[in-house]
Amino acid sequence: MTMPPMSSEVAAQFAATSPSAREGMLALRQMVFATAAGTPGVGPLTEALRWGQPAYLTQETGAGSSLRIGPFGPGFALFVHCQTSLIADFLSGPGAGFRTSGSRAVVFDSIGDLDPGPISGLIRTALTWHLRGRKTMRSRGKTGRST
Repeated sequence: MTMPPMSSEVAAQFAATSPSAREGMLALRQMVFATAAGTPGVGPLTEALRWGQPAYLTQETGAGSSLRIGPFGPGFALFVHCQTSLIADFLSGPGAGFRTSGSRAVVFDSIGDLDPGPISGLIRTALTWHLRGRKTMRSRGKTGRST
């Protein structure tokens, strides 16, 4: 997969990170874009800074919850929206045993901690988070729009 170019602002955030954390963060970035490309309904991602960290948004389709990548202690983390059950669901399934920070992040000490299977699954679930609600509302005869 060809990686999209980074904006100068996003590139500056990666450059400001320690080399070992940056290596892992760049690997996560690649996983995010590859997972998005292979997941129906996600559409193109928007890469921007949110809270000073590279963030990945499904702005065009509104399919998912945003993801962020950033340093965490000496390592790095994949951040999700903390008011979702994404981390709890991940830990109760394929992510059992991963280190987390509450309901907001999966934390990695090094690139060697990245297990593409479970992490790609978490990314896919986040990027399609809002599609799940729409399907549920449609099945109940609701549109999800308020009047």
